[in-house]
Amino acid sequence: MPVPPSEGVVARSLLRDDAYKALRKAIVDGTLAPGERLRDDELSRWLGVSRTPIREAVARLEQAGLVQTQPGRHTIVSPVDVREARAAQSVAAAMHELAVREAIANISAGDLAAMRHANTRFAAALDAHDPDAALAADDEFHTVAVEASANPYIAAVLEQVTPVLRRLERIRFASRDGRHSVALHEQIIARCEAGDSEGAGRAARDNWHTLIPAPEDGTQEERGAS
Repeated sequence: MPVPPSEGVVARSLLRDDAYKALRKAIVDGTLAPGERLRDDELSRWLGVSRTPIREAVARLEQAGLVQTQPGRHTIVSPVDVREARAAQSVAAAMHELAVREAIANISAGDLAAMRHANTRFAAALDAHDPDAALAADDEFHTVAVEASANPYIAAVLEQVTPVLRRLERIRFASRDGRHSVALHEQIIARCEAGDSEGAGRAARDNWHTLIPAPEDGTQEERGAS
C-alpha cells in the first residue's frame, strides 16, 4: 500500500531514533509492504520531519535488512528473505538462550511475576487476534531475562537481528501457531524459578526455533519468499 497521506503523525522534533522506530513499525505491520518504494519526500511529509532523520533511519533499516537501496536509483522495503530470517533466528535463539542462562543467578521474584504477567497478556492478545499487542507482550516477556542477565552485548546483538524477524513474528502471532509459545514461556518461567539454567536456556532456544521450522525434506528455501 502507498505511504499514508496524513501529515505530521508525530512531533516535528522527532529524532533519528524515533524516525527509525516509526518506519520499522510501519514495515513490520505491513503499512509499508515488501517491494514498496520509499521516497524521502513522502516519508518526510508523513512523519512531519526533515529529510535528514529520514535518511539516517533508512540507513539503519538497510543495516537491519528491512530495506534495500540502489544508490541513485531507488530504496524499497525488502522482501521477506527466508534464508536471511533463518540466520537471524539462529542468532536470536542463541542470544535468548544465553540471556536466560545468565539471568538465573540474578532473577528475582519480581522478575518472575513480570514474566507471568507478560505471558498472560501475550495469551490474551493471541485470543483477541491482536498481533501487535502479542508482539509487545512477547517483547516484554523476553526483555526480563535479557535485562536480568546484565550482559549488554546480548541486547546489542538482539537489536541488530530482531528486526529481520519482526514481520514473521507478526504473521505467526496472527495465527493459531502462536499459542505454542505460551506453553514454552511457561516452561521458561518454571525452570527459571527452579534455578535450572540448562532447562530454561533450552526452552528459550526451542521457543525461538519455532518461528521458522526447519524444512522436513532438508531442502533450501528460495530467497525473497513472502
